Amino acid sequence: MSSFHKYLKPFAITLLFVLSYFAGRLVAIHFSPEASSPSGSQTISSKITPAAENWGLSFQEEGKTPVGNATFDELKQYDTYYAENTEEKKIYLTFDCGYENGNTEPILDALKKHKAQATFFVVGNFISTSPELVKRMHEEGHIVGNHTYHHPDMSQISTKEAFEKELKDVESLYKEITGKEMVKYYRPPQGKYSTDNLKMAKDMGYHTFFWSLAYVDWYQDDQPSHDEAFDKLLGRIHPGAIVLLHSTSSTNAEILDELLGKWEDMGYTFHSLDELTQKKR
Repeated sequence: MSSFHKYLKPFAITLLFVLSYFAGRLVAIHFSPEASSPSGSQTISSKITPAAENWGLSFQEEGKTPVGNATFDELKQYDTYYAENTEEKKIYLTFDCGYENGNTEPILDALKKHKAQATFFVVGNFISTSPELVKRMHEEGHIVGNHTYHHPDMSQISTKEAFEKELKDVESLYKEITGKEMVKYYRPPQGKYSTDNLKMAKDMGYHTFFWSLAYVDWYQDDQPSHDEAFDKLLGRIHPGAIVLLHSTSSTNAEILDELLGKWEDMGYTFHSLDELTQKKR
């Protein structure tokens, strides 16, 4: 019996280490960036929930619309979109503008060359520091949308008054600079949202826009190479895509002319978000 106990203890310790290792691997897989990233390949629940969450995508087949956190129909009740449900080769170009660092002008130049209309979702800082660019966007037929004044996590804003102020302060700045009313198109900062947020935006007359194609282009000191950008943006384009790019990206400024040409060669055409909301201007 003493001999049995002599070998039992080392065996138990070894078994404990093995079980701990595999448990750790399961946790790591569950919480890995790939599992939660918009570019990951895991299946994402398509049931919209009332709780705060991040917009996410699952790309399951090249050239096809990715699966989002919620379906087209679930989002539609909140006047919200992430793509168009179509087989037509249409692209909706959108840019998030947090600040200006010299890349917006070449982006506008490329859009003008290709006669492509885009929507620029701006924050308060961008309008305040770059009024001439905002005017140019308007004059060249682009839509200037609302990305909130301070770029907060809007899913954590629970009061109607605080939510409305983030949007209305941007509206006021835009009208002050352009003399025009702002188009009521809204993009939640970082894609963070809740159903309460979506309802608040709808009650204010806003349409909310997520996206069906984006890539990691927002780190100014760690920009993707041209090849990396083309790999993501060409490989994952699909009919009815709402494409999210950041105007701060030097890579986007450098490749946009060529990128638009490559998409055109693939048979795609560029369209206004007004087509999704059926608004007439």
